[in-house]
Amino acid sequence: MKAIVHEHVAGIEGLTYKSVTPPSPGDEDVLLKVKVGGLNRRDVSVIENKHDPDSGPFIPGSDASGIIEETGEQVTNVTKGEEVVVYPGTGWDENSDAPPEGYQIVGFPEDGTFAEYIVVPAKNVMKKPSHLTLEESGVLSLAAITAFRVLFTRAQIKESDTILLPGIGSGVLTFALKFAKAAGARVIVTSRSEDKKKEALALGADRAVNTYDDWNEVLSDEKIDVVVESIGRQTFQKSIDAVRRGGTIVAFGATTEDTFEMDIRSFFYGQYNLLGSTMGSAEEWKEMLHFIEKYDIHPVVDKIFAAADCQSAFSYIKESKNLGKVGIEF
Repeated sequence: MKAIVHEHVAGIEGLTYKSVTPPSPGDEDVLLKVKVGGLNRRDVSVIENKHDPDSGPFIPGSDASGIIEETGEQVTNVTKGEEVVVYPGTGWDENSDAPPEGYQIVGFPEDGTFAEYIVVPAKNVMKKPSHLTLEESGVLSLAAITAFRVLFTRAQIKESDTILLPGIGSGVLTFALKFAKAAGARVIVTSRSEDKKKEALALGADRAVNTYDDWNEVLSDEKIDVVVESIGRQTFQKSIDAVRRGGTIVAFGATTEDTFEMDIRSFFYGQYNLLGSTMGSAEEWKEMLHFIEKYDIHPVVDKIFAAADCQSAFSYIKESKNLGKVGIEF
């Protein structure tokens, strides 16, 4: 079989699509013939900042959909031939305030999903939502569960809320847009790109402004209850300034610098809530799958690359060219 392998050279240049030894499932595992693996910004970070290319070959990837090829002797929840989607974590079965010790996102330090065949614990696969294609299911899990936990577990948004999504374009934020609208909230997005603003409005956003604008000025007529922050230093203070007094900021990422200076006094006088969030439990993942089926939500699929073109796929994500999800087909 073939897999996307990172070795010898740091970063994207160290990626190749090559033959590797196929895996074998244990008694509680399934062997999955992968259809599509969803590419996330985390995958770029792993090969650029975490995996030592001289430590040996490594297969990245957190997301996958596919067809069950073989099941272990003790597997009862799925059968051969079923189309399934993979939970992108290990060690976080039930919902909790924070991930437990031992929790990991699939795709580092252990090998990930970007291969023709992968072995997955049977408890970490579910039948794909019936209204989604295998391509849509393959790009679903990591971004969708991240958005779901941000909005419903951490921010606990209500139908009457106004949500601000700075930097629309990522898979997480396009899911957040769709989820928040399904829940009845008002959604405002920002982007540097006029095209992305137009596309976000077409997806259901109520308003779109430029990320570089003075949000206090252009949004002076809005009362923003929740800001979903993923950019970092470039926008974090603007997010604090934009949210209403007593409002909530949930951070799940930092695509610019990780640190910034904050006026603590104005923060506590404003009675703001500052929350962190990362991915989500298997319990939340199952709730998310039911949610998207209930509301007939489809991922925004920007582009699907062939596995042999993996370097182009990673570059596309790194350069933030996408609006929505990018997949790799095997």
